[in-house]
Amino acid sequence: MKIIIAAFLLLSCFMAKAESISSPSGNITLEFSINERGIPTYQVTYKGIPVIKPSTLGIELNEENSLMDSFRINNTSTSTFDETWEPVWGENSHIRNRYNELFVELEKPSNGRFMNLRFRVYDDGVGFRYEFPSQQYLPYFVVKKEHTQFAMTGDHTAWWIPGDYDTQEYDYTESKLSEIRSLLSGAVDGNLSQSIFSSTGVQTSLQMKTAEGLYINLHEAALVDYSCMHLVLDDKNFVFTSQLTPDAQGNMAYMQTPCRTPWRTVMVSDDARDILASNLILNLNEPCKYKDTSWIKPVKYIGVWWEMIAGGKPWAYTWDVPSVRLGETDYNKVKPNGQHPANNENVKKYIDFAAKHGFDQVLVEGWNIGWEDWFGHSKDYVFDFVTPYPDFDIKMLNEYAQSKGVKLMMHHETSASIRNYERHMEAAYQLMNDYGYNAVKSGYVGNMIPRGEHHYGQWLNNHYLYAVTEAAKHHIMVNAHEAVRPTGLCRTYPNLIGNESARGTEYEAFSGNKPFHTTVLPFTRLQGGPMDYTPGIFEMDMSKLNPNSKSHVNSTLARQLALYVTMYSPLQMAADIPENYERFMDAFQFIKDVPVDWDESKYLEAEPGRYIVAARKAKGSNNWFIGCTSGEEGHLSTLKLDFLDNDKKYIATVYEDGKDAHYRNNPQSYGIRKGIVTAKSALKMKAVAGGGYAISIIEITDKTVLRDLKNLK
Repeated sequence: MKIIIAAFLLLSCFMAKAESISSPSGNITLEFSINERGIPTYQVTYKGIPVIKPSTLGIELNEENSLMDSFRINNTSTSTFDETWEPVWGENSHIRNRYNELFVELEKPSNGRFMNLRFRVYDDGVGFRYEFPSQQYLPYFVVKKEHTQFAMTGDHTAWWIPGDYDTQEYDYTESKLSEIRSLLSGAVDGNLSQSIFSSTGVQTSLQMKTAEGLYINLHEAALVDYSCMHLVLDDKNFVFTSQLTPDAQGNMAYMQTPCRTPWRTVMVSDDARDILASNLILNLNEPCKYKDTSWIKPVKYIGVWWEMIAGGKPWAYTWDVPSVRLGETDYNKVKPNGQHPANNENVKKYIDFAAKHGFDQVLVEGWNIGWEDWFGHSKDYVFDFVTPYPDFDIKMLNEYAQSKGVKLMMHHETSASIRNYERHMEAAYQLMNDYGYNAVKSGYVGNMIPRGEHHYGQWLNNHYLYAVTEAAKHHIMVNAHEAVRPTGLCRTYPNLIGNESARGTEYEAFSGNKPFHTTVLPFTRLQGGPMDYTPGIFEMDMSKLNPNSKSHVNSTLARQLALYVTMYSPLQMAADIPENYERFMDAFQFIKDVPVDWDESKYLEAEPGRYIVAARKAKGSNNWFIGCTSGEEGHLSTLKLDFLDNDKKYIATVYEDGKDAHYRNNPQSYGIRKGIVTAKSALKMKAVAGGGYAISIIEITDKTVLRDLKNLK
């Protein structure tokens, strides 16, 4: 009898009453409990509809006594929070951060270890994380696996890329969850560093849609001192479980209490536009760490880049040096290959073009010694980031650029040799200060050194943030390529002005991107922060730039303009070469006009994989810009301009697909029309397959222009 009573008391200790908390609007509700084994469990509903079925939480340690079960609840507490904050740059000048919070304090009585769970419920989703207070019996621990579940309610449609510890540069696949296993191998194409880990593994941000019309997005926020989270699907039960990126020893994270994990996030709505407009990821990050942010400025740039990527020109200065030893190889004694585009005259041409058309900066890749053997040799001491090739006069070119009101943008390709970059970082940043650079595009191409580490592991994630915070000491903005996909850290460290971390325009010069690619990225990759997608390609036939190429850009010219609005970023490149822009100067005008910083953003129409129509109000003005990107099916719109001021008139300039346009066989067919619009106007628009449209809406301040223009319909 005593044994039965003791067992009952022990079970009742674990079977605690469920705790429930709802969003401020009441639409989203999260319920937490611990089950009969003392395992933490949560579930989420939206307007009473199940979104996440009961799902378990836990941390498996690389030792006994994992933080998985046998917990009891010591205490729960709730709180509310409501603030409005101003980002340094962004889609909106003000962001509301309002949530209700549930804080759960757990203990394992068997060993006196403590783990807390913090849940925040917003009107657009849920964020939760594990927290570990300072404690006697858990001062340090190694994470073997994180067991966070997301149990789906059915076989949803998903837009996904294969799970990989080293790259996100994949085309998206649209399928049912049950089809991921059969389609995954075919969704994997070549990359310079890859680590596929599961036949049902996918990456976040993962966008889904239920049969009932709910849009669900899974991601993470505030990835600091931890490994990037992927998802592995149990495709029989439709349950996702977190899969962290391991280090060279197979461990996931090394922790010292007090500490915490990143937030795990669930966005949900019955309107796809709400997913695009969500600020959940940003709000779950800490406020800006910098007192002075006056040096952080959005950037519109051009660069010496596309003629290498698409034109087949070399980053290297010579063919005569098969093996470079920095400090020993004398480039003044070798024969130039005569094709190196990062040379004085070519760079001056780009500077002149930037100055003439109002661009802020000119990126130059391949300016520094070492490119002859930079990749594929697992080479540690590969670049020094300070020594230019003989044909790149760094002092003269920077002075020339500054005399034209333009800055040069630095390029640091690390070749994934992290120790080498960190040993040179201070000197490299100081060189930038000496010559007036204020922004750097960094790259992490190839397999990592230290060998065995992955791009998305804890060690590398700490490095990426270190590079950003060290750059801040020099008032330098960072645009990191091949780094971990962003998780809203740009709120805390706003000099992280851009990332790649996805399949960008460069792949249009290789194997191409699916026509619907740009209708998916804002639902997925852009949830965590802006992407340096490098739009603005006007010549779609790559053989015109490189006779050896058979590639084709899967987009119309009009959609290339629209991407400056639909693909939000404070860092936007006009990626094509100047000669191609000079052929289409009337269309190029939109790229010149469109801003890179905004006061207000509205998503007018959206459906993942099909179309996105976004409208944005330029910072400090009454001017609006609209963009539409469409997939294979094209898109018809009737745009109501009721977001305009009622008492004002505007000039609308419409850049649209021609009637005979098609992304594949007639991509450069476009039309431009202009007229007067007001808040009562409605525009009928058509985007063709792989097409789009762009509209500038400029407030009329000089009434004389009204004589020459008619109302636009």
